[in-house]
Amino acid sequence: MTTIPAPSRRTPAEGRFTFAAATPLTADPMLARAAAWLRETLTPATGLPLPEGPGGVEIRLAEGLGPEEYRLTATAESVLIEAAAPAGAFYGAQTLRQLLHPAAFRAGRTGERTWSVPAVSIADAPRYGWRGCLIDVARRFLTKNDLLRYIDLLSTHKLNVLHLHLTDDQGWRLEIRKYPKLTEVGSWRRESPLGAKRHRLFDGRPHGGFYSQDDIREIVAYAADRFVTVVPEIDLPGHTQAAIAAYPELGNLDAPLNVGTDWGVGENVLNVSDETIAFFTDVLDEVLELFPGEYICVGGDEVPKTQWNESVPAKERIRELGLRDTDELQSWLIRHFTDYLLARGRKPLGWDELMEGGLPAGVTVAAWRGDKCAALAARAGHDVVVSPFAETYLDFRQAEGDQEPVPIGSVTSLSAVHAFDPIPGGLTEDERGRILGAQAALWTEHIDSPRLLDYMAFPRLAAFAEAMWSDERDFEDFLARLAVHEKRLDALGVEYRPAAGPHPWQQRPDAPGHPRTRAEIDDKLAAWTANLRF
Repeated sequence: MTTIPAPSRRTPAEGRFTFAAATPLTADPMLARAAAWLRETLTPATGLPLPEGPGGVEIRLAEGLGPEEYRLTATAESVLIEAAAPAGAFYGAQTLRQLLHPAAFRAGRTGERTWSVPAVSIADAPRYGWRGCLIDVARRFLTKNDLLRYIDLLSTHKLNVLHLHLTDDQGWRLEIRKYPKLTEVGSWRRESPLGAKRHRLFDGRPHGGFYSQDDIREIVAYAADRFVTVVPEIDLPGHTQAAIAAYPELGNLDAPLNVGTDWGVGENVLNVSDETIAFFTDVLDEVLELFPGEYICVGGDEVPKTQWNESVPAKERIRELGLRDTDELQSWLIRHFTDYLLARGRKPLGWDELMEGGLPAGVTVAAWRGDKCAALAARAGHDVVVSPFAETYLDFRQAEGDQEPVPIGSVTSLSAVHAFDPIPGGLTEDERGRILGAQAALWTEHIDSPRLLDYMAFPRLAAFAEAMWSDERDFEDFLARLAVHEKRLDALGVEYRPAAGPHPWQQRPDAPGHPRTRAEIDDKLAAWTANLRF
């Protein structure tokens, strides 16, 4: 068996099922989407029409299985996929595709061949319900078609959440009809850094783009057809310089700002006026219309308080509300938006800094600053999505050496990602149940093209998918399966990192990085979390 992620239980049998031109494909009406996807995907590559009819390949409704669980039984005579819900049937169809020759992953036929799958019995279900990937389209805009391609790649690996980081200092990527300057002004910057910030090199090239509301509807629908939920992030109140550049009245300064052209944590944050709160309430009104999923991310990370500490209106707001300091001011501001979302039946998601000034019940915490924050959030009664930067940030370099393109952070190796466990130690059973799962993150400050995105994502994202899906993991076995899986990635046109290191054209000698040791990363993490007040 060469499937990735590895299924929960698999029992090989003798023989193979061979497809013929007349092999039918049929499904229970409730599971018809899986059959339609399988036909749409396989027919161009295989030439098999897979007509409707009994026998051959059947996708059948079965009771007693979880919503993402499936059973697949292949014999010499037939293939049967059983599921209790559409998602389970879809994952069974994904597994069937992986049992075929890697050429089944191409978009067209490459020659005549016999299409067959080994006889096997598979019983499979995911380890975690939240198996996500964050893609930062704010720093580097990813075209709609590139984003649709990544949705396909996520679903191929049974990942089910795409967290879209849509707004930041360096770009606003979502059309908001009430406030057109957010994209007219905020969606592009005059240039970008070339390599790590410390080198003070810039490329001199304007960068920009945004998604129209119809683009977003298309993206969300395309993802839903593949059982991927799109979680939008509108980062508040920091990482907002692009919005302030478009509408200066949102900021704390009298002087106008440009959309950010540098990386790092910017000092420019939203002011705390009633008008600013109303502005972003209007923004969220439109966001809710576009994204029907349960979760909406309001950010809350990396908010310098310098401007608030110097702002007379901010000080007056603190005094008026009887708050202790600007940390509590941030919590008060965010509480407006979390209450707004909860009142509309949505689940607010925010980064773990939100807890520093107090966080209301019902807010899910995205814990990026290590096990300590994840554990504290779970103990405080919050659901938690774990995304520790040292283990799951795939913009970190993959190996030692100058050959890695724009090397930053410490080494996050393939084996480390495969071994990742999102559950912090020392939690009770009830607290462990609050860990919804985890997500990898593709922050794109230093990932300036879809080709480099492929390189940084794969094969590590495949390893992460297995860590989130499979109960038992064997890295040597994973490597053996990966050798076959890379042929699937080749067929899909994914420019992954080879095990021996980057191809010459995957290197970036023009863009120097800033590599760190793991000890340096651990020291930074310890400093960040030394005086947590939540």
